[in-house]
Amino acid sequence: MADKSVKVTDACAARVSKILEDEPENRALRISVEGGGCSGFSYKFDLVPGPAEDDIVIEKNGATILIDQLSMVYMAGSEIDFVDDLIGQSFQIRNPNAVASCGCGTSFSI
Repeated sequence: MADKSVKVTDACAARVSKILEDEPENRALRISVEGGGCSGFSYKFDLVPGPAEDDIVIEKNGATILIDQLSMVYMAGSEIDFVDDLIGQSFQIRNPNAVASCGCGTSFSI
């Protein structure tokens, strides 16, 4: 059986912590999956004060990432990373459930 948890890289945790330093009213990064985008589904990133009742809470190196139960169905087994390269900086989700993704990297299909 495949691992259904979501992994967070050290780079992602460090970037979330850095972003939240300047956001005293927010304490976590919420990642959700929404319908839409050029490939069918898209990831949404929001800074929030804390978890909702049905959130899965992932804590790493002082950073808190929240994923709601419905989004976890689509994200199970994924790895969330933060990449800083010549193209720019971005959170990237490597999702083994996605059969296709768009060029921008924020949209996918299952």
